[in-house]
Amino acid sequence: MIVNLEDLRDHARRRLPRAIFDFVDGGAEDEHTLRANRLAFEKYTFRARALVDVSACDQSTTLLGKPLSTPVILGPAGLAGLLAPRGEVLAARAAEKKGTLFTLSTMSVCPIEEVAAAVPGSSLWFQLYVWKDRGITRSLIERAKAAGYHALCLTVDVPAMGRRERDLRNGFTVPPRVTISNLLDTLLHLGWVFRMLTVPRPTFGNFVGTGKVEKEDAISVATFTNKQFDPSVTWADLEWVRSLWPGPLLLKGISCAEDARLALQHGVQGLIVSNHGGRQLDHLPAAIDLLPEIAEAVEGRAELILDGGIRRGSDVVKAIALGARACMIGRPFLYGLAAREQAGVELMLDLLRAEIDRTLALIGCPRLTDLGPGSLRSEARPQAPEKSMRLMSANNAA
Repeated sequence: MIVNLEDLRDHARRRLPRAIFDFVDGGAEDEHTLRANRLAFEKYTFRARALVDVSACDQSTTLLGKPLSTPVILGPAGLAGLLAPRGEVLAARAAEKKGTLFTLSTMSVCPIEEVAAAVPGSSLWFQLYVWKDRGITRSLIERAKAAGYHALCLTVDVPAMGRRERDLRNGFTVPPRVTISNLLDTLLHLGWVFRMLTVPRPTFGNFVGTGKVEKEDAISVATFTNKQFDPSVTWADLEWVRSLWPGPLLLKGISCAEDARLALQHGVQGLIVSNHGGRQLDHLPAAIDLLPEIAEAVEGRAELILDGGIRRGSDVVKAIALGARACMIGRPFLYGLAAREQAGVELMLDLLRAEIDRTLALIGCPRLTDLGPGSLRSEARPQAPEKSMRLMSANNAA
């Protein structure tokens, strides 16, 4: 029985080979940030109000001018098509059906045009990296624009690839390969194997047919893309992207107030407060702990989205209270995709929607828009040593 997102995760773990599940589930190095993203939500508790009419709670919102039935959107997740055949298409259809939006990753299995054609008229976002080959970057922007994507989501927190040690231990590759070390595990997951045999061998679909790769087999495409991450990208490159993209532009991976203010100076419409799900740099603060600082710096001049650690509808409510307009999720929709394909993504959204409604009712807040910092309490922080010493001296003197 699946009654929450943890159940969905367990179901996905049973259906996937270990290397594939750990690719989704794991984080960088010691996975400190991965754990912190979850644990930090526990510091915030609710201030519940009594005797409020909550017979009709409303969690609808708008994001960049588009109405959403829920403040939960599907974030960019590379290689979602490894979890289920045409995984990105299935996720986009689930988001459309449930009244929210889907963000396609540059590193998707299904290309830009295929996903757009599967959900005509739907509100789609496209996630972008600025590659070493600026011609590829320009082409991706132009393709997203031609396909009708509403917003461009520029990821800015990956100047170099993080080190995910689970992947190294499992020998994870793109495309996946059967080896002596993983043969038994693969044989124990023949359902996944047979499902994936119904489609071409997964690769980074947005780079096939571009003329940039000498051989367009899956291994050659993966090798090419891994060399395209550019550590020299600066704010000047953001200006260049802005000049090519006429629609709303968001930055994903903002984690400090200084960068939030700079982003506003460069005319972005949204900031995605994120530590990349703990998948790149370990020992960053939890995403929810970054939100108040950035909300204060932005002062409502850009829409804020929290990305990282969402596993409950109560997490979403806390994020909205701290200044987010919506929450972006990655791993949860991938768990749903692996567990039950499109139906699993829909189930995941239904579970979160029900939990959000229930939380709003129980804290006496009938509308999402009524939430604010006053809706929460936070645990007392330890006093600084100097202040503690002053208080001790004062008490002794008394």
